[in-house]
Amino acid sequence: MSSTVAVIGAGTIGRSFAFLFARSGYTVRVFDPRPDLAEVVAGLQADVTADASAGDELASEVGTVELAESVEAAVAGVVFVQESGPEDPESKPVLFSQIAEAAPAGAVFATSSSTIPASLIAAALPESAASRVIVGHPFNPPHLMPLVEVVPSPQTSQETVDAAVEFYRSCGREPVVLGREIRGFVGNRLQNALMKEAISLVQNGVVSAEGLDTVMKNSLGLRWSAIGQFEGMHFGGGEAGIRGFMDHIGPAFAAIEDLPVDVDPAGMEDVFEQVEEAYGPTPTPQAAAVRDRIQKAVLEARGQGR
Repeated sequence: MSSTVAVIGAGTIGRSFAFLFARSGYTVRVFDPRPDLAEVVAGLQADVTADASAGDELASEVGTVELAESVEAAVAGVVFVQESGPEDPESKPVLFSQIAEAAPAGAVFATSSSTIPASLIAAALPESAASRVIVGHPFNPPHLMPLVEVVPSPQTSQETVDAAVEFYRSCGREPVVLGREIRGFVGNRLQNALMKEAISLVQNGVVSAEGLDTVMKNSLGLRWSAIGQFEGMHFGGGEAGIRGFMDHIGPAFAAIEDLPVDVDPAGMEDVFEQVEEAYGPTPTPQAAAVRDRIQKAVLEARGQGR
């Protein structure tokens, strides 16, 4: 085992992170006030062991998942803390104060938060601890999706940024460091823009919800699994690259009009009905298994299968 790390919060994101870290060879201490934590930890350890066997790895090459009785016990002696507690701007700084008081002086304090910036948490801490707070925002589930958005606050030290990037890479993730704090970070801002456009196209009768998904899966989604937005534009310009792309198609794209969109529940009712008609009232485990199988196949094709 190379090092010990802590996971604070054993919800969906925390459990996924704990599995990922243990699978990557770390001893993982998990704390959550939930009454069934012992069962959760036992299940995670069983999953790690089963995953190692399925991957033809020796059991000694993977880490372990351990139960911690308190925040203080979880973070004692660790090199990295991944906090995945409730998305509460009032309780999170209090929790990080507990973490900072009990953790070693060099530990990195990462939060999985998708809305609370590191600067809000850091403001409640002494400078020595504030410099070690950073956002490590995953895409769900973290053990499958490679991206981690690493978002420092103005107080975060470069050493902390570097250590966070190195740690996530040691777990096979693809960290991207943002230049500054911004609501929604990058992935969710892109998702938000596409979501609103998709809703508007359905609400304005351009395409059905199921038809829009078919368009996505058979064009942009397929392309984006291999190349990113700007790389695609660079390819699209031929020998002239992105400059040629924008010269050729930029003005036409700029002239595309915006459609009205209503994301309030009442305005979304027709969209809700179309989605439920296409995919059922709730997502099924079978559909989730198909999704995960396809995503794993894409990752394997990209050499990121583990």
